[in-house]
Amino acid sequence: MYEQRTPISVSEAVRRVMELTRTGDKELVDIKGAGGRYLAEAIIADHNIPPFNRTPLDGFAIRSEDTIAASPDKPVRLEVIETVGAGGVVHQPVYSGQAVRVMTGTMMPEDCDAIAMFELTKEIKADGKEWIELKRPFQPGEFVSFEGEETKAGDALIAAGTRIHAGVIAVLATFGYQNVPVVKQPVIGICATGTELLELNEPLVPGKIRNSNAYMVQAQIRQAGGKPVYYGQLADDFEQCYKAVAGALNEVDALITTGGVSVGDFDYLPEIYEKLGANVLFNKIAMRPGSVTTVAEKDGKLLFGLSGNPSACYVGFELFTRPWLKAFLHSNKPYMEWTKGILTADFPKPNPFTRFIRSKVSFVAGRITATPVGMDKSQVVTSLAKSDALVALPGGSRGYKAGDEVDILFLHREGTGDPFHDPTKLRKNK
Repeated sequence: MYEQRTPISVSEAVRRVMELTRTGDKELVDIKGAGGRYLAEAIIADHNIPPFNRTPLDGFAIRSEDTIAASPDKPVRLEVIETVGAGGVVHQPVYSGQAVRVMTGTMMPEDCDAIAMFELTKEIKADGKEWIELKRPFQPGEFVSFEGEETKAGDALIAAGTRIHAGVIAVLATFGYQNVPVVKQPVIGICATGTELLELNEPLVPGKIRNSNAYMVQAQIRQAGGKPVYYGQLADDFEQCYKAVAGALNEVDALITTGGVSVGDFDYLPEIYEKLGANVLFNKIAMRPGSVTTVAEKDGKLLFGLSGNPSACYVGFELFTRPWLKAFLHSNKPYMEWTKGILTADFPKPNPFTRFIRSKVSFVAGRITATPVGMDKSQVVTSLAKSDALVALPGGSRGYKAGDEVDILFLHREGTGDPFHDPTKLRKNK
């Protein structure tokens, strides 16, 4: 039976979803397997970095006061009394007129306050001793890395919710994190509905299409930091769909269904939500593509009913599922990163709803630009492979022209702490 639906704004839909966020539990994983995971707690420095005054380069540790009179015409000569490598320490006092040969990372001798790099010295052997000549004066602290100049004990280094990449691994190793506190990955179930769907290895036949959504969504979940569980394809049969959805919901942190949320005779998801006793947060959004995107809640778990059309499914995930998933991972930047930029092509199509256009971003003449990619239809697949952004065009206009300023939402980035504002409230073209 046809159901009349009242659309809500994109920002209102995001707000309703994010009101039901929850954070995942902590677990410890070996640092070798921590890459790509998300920190469950902030990393705080427990000691100074550097932990002692040290040399950042190869050279000679000297007393700066010995070089005050040094000049090209009257170089100062210092006796080299010892050589110390990284990890070693000087074994004797350094008196006036003396120097110590040191390697990068060596702890500064207590009596020295500057480093003369090899390139600024002339090495001499005379009278059975080693000497260096310096042709310029050195200042106290010159070429010295001081204790705590990078980080002091107690400093907050990395926020909870940060994705662990190679640079984060370096910090964790520096502070002795053999076992890293990470957020348990949210388990996100996926059910693909539609009798028209074929598995990837099945040949095409009239009236059928291959199931791209299930594999696309699995990749989106992994990219966002979650753990996908695919429950397979469901035929257009109410009882089969209901049992599959109800069973899957017991095993996951959230469930995504693709297809079945529109108002056709075989779109069973609204009836399934009703039978489950789920609370429907919304069932229509003032946006294209993906206006029929539906989200419901059952016992604290969210059911994301995404469109069966590939581009609409993709956009629905990025706008609504992704920020929920990021919040689960303790991120304080769960939303899509966005900025102002210039549209490079006319988009004359009028639309009462906000439209998200798959686009390619460039940097031209000091400005970020966005160029629409492929056909602007919700069932189009190929444009997704070429897009790195979505251009958000507020509804209610007569279209947009090349050169207009627009909002650009970046795909494949970690995100921002600011929720995307309601694009329907942006300045409209006149």
